[in-house]
Amino acid sequence: MKAKELRQYLDKFLVSPAAQNARVQLELPNGEKIDLIEIQLLESRMIGDRDTHILNLKGVKLGGTWKMPKIIGKL
Repeated sequence: MKAKELRQYLDKFLVSPAAQNARVQLELPNGEKIDLIEIQLLESRMIGDRDTHILNLKGVKLGGTWKMPKIIGKL
């Protein structure tokens, strides 16, 4: 996915006040969900590589006694 495509998805979601205040999480291939904590723009120094810049999304797994609430629906 390119950053421009991500922006198009976000623009569609962010017209809703519910989406504007929604928690942002990443779902890993194993089904585990982590909270997004940072977005970085990285530069690749590979010569001849088609991807010279990368948006890197960093996440953190919340520890302790907090549990992810059950998802009741997809909007």
